[in-house]
Amino acid sequence: MELTILMPCLNEAETIEACIREALEAIHASSLKGEVLVADNGSTDGSAELARAAGARVVLVEAKGYGNALSGGIAAAFGRYILMGDADGSYDFSELPRFLDKLRQGADLVMGCRLPSGGGRILPGAMPWKHRWIGNPVLSAIGKLFFRSPVQDFHCGLRAFRKEAIDRLGLCTAGMEFASEMVVKASLFGLRIDQVPITLRPDGRSRPPHLRSWRDGWRHLRFMLLYSPMWLFIIPGLFLFLSGLIGFTLLLPAPLRIGGVTFDLSTLLVFAAAILTGFQMLGFGLFVKAYAVHRGLLPHQNRWRRLVQGKPVEWGIAIGVLFILIGAGFLLHAIDIWREAGFGPLPYQQILRIVISATTAIGLGIQVMVNGFALAVLGLRIKSDDTSG
Repeated sequence: MELTILMPCLNEAETIEACIREALEAIHASSLKGEVLVADNGSTDGSAELARAAGARVVLVEAKGYGNALSGGIAAAFGRYILMGDADGSYDFSELPRFLDKLRQGADLVMGCRLPSGGGRILPGAMPWKHRWIGNPVLSAIGKLFFRSPVQDFHCGLRAFRKEAIDRLGLCTAGMEFASEMVVKASLFGLRIDQVPITLRPDGRSRPPHLRSWRDGWRHLRFMLLYSPMWLFIIPGLFLFLSGLIGFTLLLPAPLRIGGVTFDLSTLLVFAAAILTGFQMLGFGLFVKAYAVHRGLLPHQNRWRRLVQGKPVEWGIAIGVLFILIGAGFLLHAIDIWREAGFGPLPYQQILRIVISATTAIGLGIQVMVNGFALAVLGLRIKSDDTSG
């Protein structure tokens, strides 16, 4: 079978029959061997029975959630290609031929685009203003930035794909963030992505939609952050570390006066904390990135495997000991000054600069060594898996 039109469904009795008729007409008009498959997610309004009577095949998916319904439907689909769309009447399934043409030309994923910026059209009343002007543009822009995706409309529910290509991605999210997961993983793993402009219609339901704007928007954003250690940990950590290092270097010799404001020891201590915190975020980001590559959550990249399969312990110990020795040197210098003062009161301006430098260097040294051992533990897992495989 060439095509499955897949509709997730939860209490869509008002619109399911019209959607199925429209989908079947699109299949017949294109002379395709295809099916309409409804993934029912526990409807209590007779949607499943109405779908069967209208000519659809129905698969019951017990695990609740938009993502679970679609995952169950994709697994049960007979078609080589799958066109998925909501069963609320908002999408026009007669636009099938344009999606199918892109798939036949070699695309793995074809996204619909509702946004005017991508040539789409949103009919009056079809999309709440906060989705049209805030949610979709902002989240789509973040997705394009984080994952270098060509997709204009990350959350369009009308999309088509090759079943075997999407199966390889191992999609696993349960809720509305499934829409983001598909695009994110397709971008990361190098699938060929194309898009077509579509028209979004007002849905035909009298009840409120299942989508909860802020809750589901946060779930989309949270997923994109978790799948981008570079933007979640490494870039903020690098910014914090470099900012702290620059400020620390400027304030270490003496107080700095800018205009009518003097920056002194308190600011120096803040910059020291920024150095340590930023470095910790960098180390954690490297570990998370390497772990995600190892687990298959992110595509395999040789540089990350070399990071953990090299000598992270030896390098970590060498660099860490160097920092600790530098810190110890500062501490010995501070103790010598204290000794010369008969171990009595000291000029706090001078001694605190030395002590803050010492503790910062020692803290960095310990972090470098700990990170080296953490990466080595992950490297042992990779070597073990490679040997057994």
